[in-house]
Amino acid sequence: MQVSFRYDQTSARLQVDGLPDFSRGQHSGTLGIVSSWTLSFVGLTQLEGKKEHLQALLRVVLPYARHTLSGIDKTFGDALSPVSISSFKDREGHLMKLKSSQKDVEPLEILLDDAELADLVRCLDEMRLDPRVQIKWDVPNDRPLSKRETATKWGYTSRFGQPFLATLAFLAFASILILLPIPQNDYRTTPVLSDTKELENQ
Repeated sequence: MQVSFRYDQTSARLQVDGLPDFSRGQHSGTLGIVSSWTLSFVGLTQLEGKKEHLQALLRVVLPYARHTLSGIDKTFGDALSPVSISSFKDREGHLMKLKSSQKDVEPLEILLDDAELADLVRCLDEMRLDPRVQIKWDVPNDRPLSKRETATKWGYTSRFGQPFLATLAFLAFASILILLPIPQNDYRTTPVLSDTKELENQ
């Protein structure tokens, strides 16, 4: 009753093996219990693990990719998480660290470029949305990023910079007007008309 599903992209391949969960009424050809999985990248080390590691990938990689697309540099995965991912600016990539459940084993570090990260996200999404995989993943629901999350340093600059520049331009223009000389009328050469009759005589 072993079932195996594979999800292929240009640079990544995810294979998930398991069994149907007959206690939940699942039929053959359905994956309800994950026994193992492997993740391969072209030219990189092959990864493997259990369900909790695969779920950690989902919880970490998917929100990281969404924030990265929005221009937000944020690390996902804490010290207790078996998977963490962050930007690696020195080589313009994404550093993914995987901690082994075995003791005295150093964490495995994999540096992904943008294309490899995109292929990884596609593989995870295909598995998560595959109707044959009947597993309730403990993954936060997709939602739009809040204003607080998108209010980065450059966002604040863009928000308040334009009003500041407009105010500065107004003050500069007002200062120039103050410095300009006011034209004075020469009352000695300007005739003064005392009444309407005098105006008519002229």
